[in-house]
Amino acid sequence: MDEMEEELKCPVCGSFFREPIILPCSHNICLACARNILVQTPDAESPQSSRASGSGVSDYDYLDLDKMSLYSEADSGYGSYGGFVSTPTTPCQKSPNGVRVFPPSVPQPPPQHHLLPQPGSLPPIPRNSCITCPQCHRSLILDDRGLRGFPKNRVLEGVVDRYQQSKAAALKCQLCEKSPKEATVMCEQCDVFYCDPCRLRCHPPRGPLAKHRLVPPAQGRISRRTSPRKISTCTEHELENLSMYCVQCKTPVCYQCLEEGKHGTHEVKALGAMWKLHKGQLSQALNGLSDRATEAKEFLVQLRNMVQHIQENGVEFEACLVAQCDALIDALNRRKAQLLSQVNKEHEHKLKVVRDQISHCTVKLRQTTGLMEYCLEVIKENDPSGFLQISDALIRRVHMTEGQWGKGTLTPRMTSDFDLTLDSGPLLQTIHQLDFVQMKVPAAPMLQLEECCTQNNSATLSWKQPPLSTIAVEGYILELDDGNGGPFREVYVGTETICTVDGLHFNSTYKSRVKAFNASGVGQYSKTLIMQTSESMLHTSIRAKDSLKGPVCNI
Repeated sequence: MDEMEEELKCPVCGSFFREPIILPCSHNICLACARNILVQTPDAESPQSSRASGSGVSDYDYLDLDKMSLYSEADSGYGSYGGFVSTPTTPCQKSPNGVRVFPPSVPQPPPQHHLLPQPGSLPPIPRNSCITCPQCHRSLILDDRGLRGFPKNRVLEGVVDRYQQSKAAALKCQLCEKSPKEATVMCEQCDVFYCDPCRLRCHPPRGPLAKHRLVPPAQGRISRRTSPRKISTCTEHELENLSMYCVQCKTPVCYQCLEEGKHGTHEVKALGAMWKLHKGQLSQALNGLSDRATEAKEFLVQLRNMVQHIQENGVEFEACLVAQCDALIDALNRRKAQLLSQVNKEHEHKLKVVRDQISHCTVKLRQTTGLMEYCLEVIKENDPSGFLQISDALIRRVHMTEGQWGKGTLTPRMTSDFDLTLDSGPLLQTIHQLDFVQMKVPAAPMLQLEECCTQNNSATLSWKQPPLSTIAVEGYILELDDGNGGPFREVYVGTETICTVDGLHFNSTYKSRVKAFNASGVGQYSKTLIMQTSESMLHTSIRAKDSLKGPVCNI
């Protein structure tokens, strides 16, 4: 659950979401934070066509958002608005997580916390107000409804509540401006936790507040958990419940939207059916991401074991090197320091590569796990409309995150072996030429099946060394059988990694294999490749490639 915590925090204030709303770009922000980052624009810069309708997250596509963007995305994502808003008198502030926040364009009165603002009691938004997403930096101009035009993310709010309840930590006062103190009471009517100083200042026991019921924080938490979830209502028609889903706009709508609004000619489907469909799509997407996360965990274990092996092999290699160097006289001691330095560099290089890969994979796995846990919590929600408001964005994020675990991500970038051995035989005669030599035989080559083919009675084979192999190769030996299951025989010896063999029998099945060699000896064979020649000259072979070049061997 800890990995999911960053999914539940507002990008502006850095705290857990409180009354989150969904911006048209599918990102979330606290309602109070949204008011804090509003920027008032002049009438000349706010065409009616650019105003936010807020009827659903999908009322805009990304092309429209790009056209409405008021800030440059060429550098950091923020610039001057229209050439006149970013002035020395309106400096940008930074939130705890580094997001740049524009202060309100007009001075704000001190907040009154004795009552929570109700949906219909928000102070009016200045005309031509603009809001910029703190994550993707896309900007749009609000319509007359202001922030009420954006749908509330009740699913995210429910997940945040459950997450905070699961922590079982002491409840904090929600009105302390700096370090929140431990709450002593909760007002059931205001739904706010107070410490004693804030209760006396913001919730005095007089006037209409005298009738409010104050309960202990633990009891207030239970009442919050057991209180029924509010019925979803339309943002356009606040008295109507959401009952259908507009396929074109990808947003829940009410029957009045279908009769009077712009959704009348759009394709609509039952809300419950689309809820189940999108839950299934998200669950299916999570299955693939879960497999990637499992592979990543196993890969991290492999990398951590590799660190241990590198440490052990490095220590063993250094000990062997020191033992050989100490047996030599003064000339060897001067060379010993150079060799140790070379080994240490190789040692540190391997450790750095593996540790960097561990760090990168750990961060990516933590983000993946956090997204998975958040999605699983979202799936538990029983609010169809709230779920559908965020399901498309979550599905895209899941697919995008799964794509980041693509080919090569879970492959080690370094081996744990030190392919260096000290040759001390002719040491006295060649003390000044003393250096490392590779005394290991080459690894088995890998056949490149996509480049291997047959044509008529000829066969072309291609191979390469394993990607992580650092052992020198002096040449290769290609072997074929006789086409009747007989013994293998050498048909090519050389340095090329591609070879064409002519003179084979038609309509025959041949087995081929290749091995590499160097001064230390001959390595292991590659996997055996079975090839079928054509039945006659009229039949061309499978996967013939005119671009392949290499030596031609006649049988």
